[in-house]
Formats: sequence, structure tokens, C-alpha cells
Amino acid sequence: MVEIVTRDVSRLILALSAFPMRLLPASVMLVVATSLFAQQTDSAIQQLQNLQARLHKSHTANDWPSNLIAARELKTFLNDDPASLLEVARAEVHVGDFPAAFRELEQFVRMGQSTDLAAPSLDFAPHLSQPEFAKIQSAMEANRRPISLASTAFLLPGSNLLPEDLDYDPNGHRFLVTSVLQKKIIAVAANGARNEFAKAPDNWPMMAIKIDRKRSLVWATEVALQGFRSAPESDWGRSAVLSYDLKTGKLQRRVEGPHGSSLGDMSLLANGDVVVSDGDGGGVYRLTAKGSVLQRLDAGDFISPQTPTMHPDANHIFVPDYERGIAVLDLLTRQVRWLATAGRFALNGIDGLYFDRGKLIAVQNGTSPERVIAFTLNPALSEITSETILERSTDTLGDPTHGVFVGNDFYYIADSGWNAIDEHGTMKPGAKPSVPRLMRVKIQGSGGSTPAHTG
Repeated sequence: MVEIVTRDVSRLILALSAFPMRLLPASVMLVVATSLFAQQTDSAIQQLQNLQARLHKSHTANDWPSNLIAARELKTFLNDDPASLLEVARAEVHVGDFPAAFRELEQFVRMGQSTDLAAPSLDFAPHLSQPEFAKIQSAMEANRRPISLASTAFLLPGSNLLPEDLDYDPNGHRFLVTSVLQKKIIAVAANGARNEFAKAPDNWPMMAIKIDRKRSLVWATEVALQGFRSAPESDWGRSAVLSYDLKTGKLQRRVEGPHGSSLGDMSLLANGDVVVSDGDGGGVYRLTAKGSVLQRLDAGDFISPQTPTMHPDANHIFVPDYERGIAVLDLLTRQVRWLATAGRFALNGIDGLYFDRGKLIAVQNGTSPERVIAFTLNPALSEITSETILERSTDTLGDPTHGVFVGNDFYYIADSGWNAIDEHGTMKPGAKPSVPRLMRVKIQGSGGSTPAHTG
């Protein structure tokens, strides 16, 4: 989950792509005027703010050589985020280096991305008649063609649900689904029958959910989304980790998050500890199985961390950052290593991430087009070697969010309805509510001895 406040605004001050937006932290959109390297201890959010300020200043002054320097630093900092490639390409066009601009655009296409170059910016418009641009535009059209290896399992009940996350209870033969608008957890059987499992204790939107089957617990989060009219304004910026009894739905624990946090995504460790990420403040936290205080696991490397998933060595976790890609976080040292894109893989815009037998299954609602995809890792799980698109550009996908494994089948929420609401949680003018659905696709394992279905 990414904060709704900036879902429909540009992810960068000068971003060129028409990428769909999930909720980026409001703090990311602030501009400050300090240098990127002024303080080595700057958090990732502060570093991004500084880069944005430099881009804005150089653009306003038409200082394109300086703008190009800042754009290249941004590209490196965001680990080749596709939008950053377009920033570099625009600056290169302005300084007259067209071959370099085409190379950036070619990488954008190799990453499976697509945008109308003329729509978000006039900078490319005078050059679109060149043969190289025509080839790029044709490749982008190909990247928008529908692909679907999945089928509809069943429709989720109600267009006013706005589902966010889900998990599966094998003993009860039911899915537990969080509802943002109804501010509750619902239980849904395979035939679509539903009933209420539990309500949010503070009447805030319900976001993340994970079932601890061994301990018969349901962990969830509730978040008073900033600016959301369905949450009291006095509560905006608060969130909490909750646990319920799996059998009865009775609330057992509530642990408040740090002030200003948005604890929207979650994973479970084998020992029962909970790992939650703050998509607004950039933190990744652990709550021990019997603890009452959230312990920060990261050192400020994240801008908008999303659903973490466990590495099979139990000492690391994969953390998708909506802006910077997929990180491997050491639970002991707090060191971060970013998976390389190899100039081929778009690793940004991930909302849900799940590890399964050497693969990372990602729900990407921040790419263009949005998609559900499987990234295959090498045997050492240190780099991505290939990808398989499971669904993109279909009538069923809409705005996908999270998923869960049931055996070898991966179920994920599609057509959630997030794209139909504004930053206040109300329906956009002219938008039509959608009926969300659960999609199902079989995942073929890549072998090896790594355990399946973690995260």
C-alpha cells in the first residue's frame, strides 16, 4: 500500500511518464534546497527531495547541462526507475545528444514500459517524426498489448469494498480480506459467500493482513490515511498493528505506530514476529510476537517501502520500495543491497511482493502498464535472470493490490477500485465503481531447496 495523498499526481516534480500512482508519501513531494551530498546521513526521502530541488531549479533556469547532471544522479539513486530514464532522456534532448536520449528510451522499452511521449511533455514533440522515435513508439504500443495467464476465481462482494490485502485460512477454507472503505476484515468463501470477521477498533481503514496459522492469530493494520474523509481529521497520520483471534475474531492486541506513520504492508517471520512497512515515513519495523514496541529495522534507505517478504535464509528480507526497486535488507546489520535491473527489469511500483521457490511474484500498480509479474532469481537469490508477465492491460486487471499463495496457485486482488477514488477517498467525477475480483494463476517453481510461499 502506498499513501493515497499523491496517488494521482506526478511522482517526481518533473516526471515525464504517465505512470499510474499509488499512494506516495506526502513527504516525498516536498522540496528542499540543500545539496544531495551535504549530509551523508540524509535519509532516502531527504536525498530525493534534494534531487527534486536541483531538477526544479535547473529546469526553471533552462540550465540543461546542470539538469542533465541531476537527472543522471536521480537515475542512479532510483536504481534505473523508468521515470528517471525519461528525465535523463529529456535533458539529453535539450543538450542535443539525441543518440544518448534514444538509448535511455530503448532501455525504458526493454523494461516493458509505455507512455505517450508527447502527452506529458512538449520536449519530445519536435522530434517524434524521426525514425528512431517511431521505432520507440511502436515498441511502447507492443508493451501495452494484453497478456493474461490468470483467470477469475470469483468476484469480491460489493463495489464499495475497496479491498487492499488478503490472506488464506486453510482450516476455515476462506480468504480474509481487508476493506479500506468499510473499515473491517471480511471472510470470503470460495463460492463468494461473505461475512464480517472483525472491525477496525478505531474505525480507520483496514490495510495489511497476515494469518499466523501456528498461533491461530490474525495480524492486521489500520491506518487513518492522511486526508481521507472517512477517518477523523484529528487521527490523520496515525496507524496501528492489531492482532485478532483467528477463530473468534476477537481483538487481542493493539500497538500504535510512530507518529505520522502509515503502516500499510506486512509480513510474518517464522517465529511469529511481525514486520510492517511505513509507506509514508520510509521505515521498516519489527514487532516481536509478544512485544509492545515497534523496533526499526532499516537505516533510512527507503522512500516508500511496501510488502516485505522473507528471504529463505531467515536473516534477510526482500523489501520493495515503490520508487527505488527491490532491496535485500539484512535483519542484523540493517545493510541494504538493491537487486540490479540489468537494464531489463522494471522493479519500481511494487505494492505486493511474495517469494516462492526461487521467484519473486510482484503486483505492480506503479508501472505503465500496471501488471502482475514473476521475476526468476539466480540460484544464489542475488539477481534477477528473467521475468514472466502473468497479467497486464486486460479488462480484469484494473488496479491490482496484493496476493497470497494457496498451494501452487497465486491469488491476487484485481480491479480493486483505487483508481476510481481521489485523495480524499471519495469517488472521482465521472468514475464508476468497479466490482473487485480475485484472480488465480498457477506458478511453476524454479526448483532448488528453498521453501515456498513465504511472505
